[in-house]
Amino acid sequence: MSALTSESRLVDSFETRITGIDSVDLDKLHTLSMSVAWPHRREDWQFLREFGQGIAAIDEIGRILGSAMWFPYDDRFATIGMVITSPRLQANGAGQWLMGHALDQVAGRNLGLNATRAARRLYLSLNFVREAPVFQCQGEAIAPPDVELPAGAAIRPVEAEDLEAIAELDRVAFGTDRTPLLARLMTNSKGVLLVRGGRIEAFSLCRRFGRGHVVGPVVAVSDADAIAVVHPHALEHAGSFLRLDTREKVGIFADFLSRCGLAVFDFVTTMSLGDPWLPSPGGQVGHRPKTYALVSQALG
Repeated sequence: MSALTSESRLVDSFETRITGIDSVDLDKLHTLSMSVAWPHRREDWQFLREFGQGIAAIDEIGRILGSAMWFPYDDRFATIGMVITSPRLQANGAGQWLMGHALDQVAGRNLGLNATRAARRLYLSLNFVREAPVFQCQGEAIAPPDVELPAGAAIRPVEAEDLEAIAELDRVAFGTDRTPLLARLMTNSKGVLLVRGGRIEAFSLCRRFGRGHVVGPVVAVSDADAIAVVHPHALEHAGSFLRLDTREKVGIFADFLSRCGLAVFDFVTTMSLGDPWLPSPGGQVGHRPKTYALVSQALG
């Protein structure tokens, strides 16, 4: 067994061991994420545990010092997320130790993750490759001006029977099927659809998260369609905290977010191990759906 995957290690004279993340009290996980200024609530942690697997580093007196999660969507692809090391562990190679265990669990799959600036060096050392930035846009939402709907389009709320069509749009944009995740998101989100000629061509979901609400995923075939399904959420949450994570750095959609009060607060970097996660810039075919906003930085 290598040092990267040993079951325990000494930190400040305390033995620290690996345990399953499902066995860890949610309050302790919440404290861990707060220690690195991440906004996740207990409920956000529980949501992630419902769809992923993970590990935590725990010391002899029960303190949680680190975590790592993985989200296998099929036998070929998984995302990595919630990789956190407390300040006490950061100087002891704990990130590589936790990632060694996580990578063992998803061996054989292509992997994607969204790396904070602090973690990029770790992932580069593990042979992950940079692909694209993700911009964390957030703030007190401003009521956006009215927008004209794209030609031939109508807007309506998401309904339960829309799951199959939404999941197919998301599958094309994301690259793999996420029907169970989307079904769960639909139970605690408000959704907006854009329909054209009787066909669903864009959707957005908005739910409670962190300091307020987060919009995501958003899948559409054009900036105008994406704006049309995000506009109702910005209007509803005007005056309160709203967040949207996007790879759209410039252009009509990015300008719209700015007008809604969602300025770029920070960014992370999409990285992959194995096959590329994202389509090549030249590979985007017209009228093909793409992801305008992530579900979360852990789930992609």
